[in-house]
Amino acid sequence: MTHTFDGKIGEGWSGADPDGAHVNVVLAERGTATAAALLTTFTSPAPGHAPILVVVGEDKDHYEPVWPPTIMINKETALEPLHQKITWGAGQLGIAQGVLDAVAEDLIPCSGELIVFVAIYIDPGAADETAVRVASRAATLKGVRTARHGRGDAAQALVDRRDTVTSPFYSGS
Repeated sequence: MTHTFDGKIGEGWSGADPDGAHVNVVLAERGTATAAALLTTFTSPAPGHAPILVVVGEDKDHYEPVWPPTIMINKETALEPLHQKITWGAGQLGIAQGVLDAVAEDLIPCSGELIVFVAIYIDPGAADETAVRVASRAATLKGVRTARHGRGDAAQALVDRRDTVTSPFYSGS
């Protein structure tokens, strides 16, 4: 690889609360400082936050890792059994499918030389596994697309309206 992917970042949201998914995606090429940082995260779990290698398979005996190797970590602390199941079940499967969609679209190569890192937020109130899987898949693909292609005119449009931007988490004036 020629460092065309390394350090590229993207973001994606899909679905409807509480069964939607928000992801941040980082692409890293093996042997780079970016890859080293991501692998440090992978080896540094914390209570309720477990970085895992994304795998698929009908049972544990048939797990196989998604390629390119994909590491996921949850952004919301997963302590309750249903939230854990949805995060590492539906969320993980959706991420896997989104990465495989990105490979199928030639956004990223099917190579062990690339590492895909996905940090995912799933609401603790999520209850519909299928909706979370579908949302995780779409959000992951969107995040990889943004990482590969950037935001183009949308980035300048955001700069142009910088004095009027808002956030659903801000209630000031």
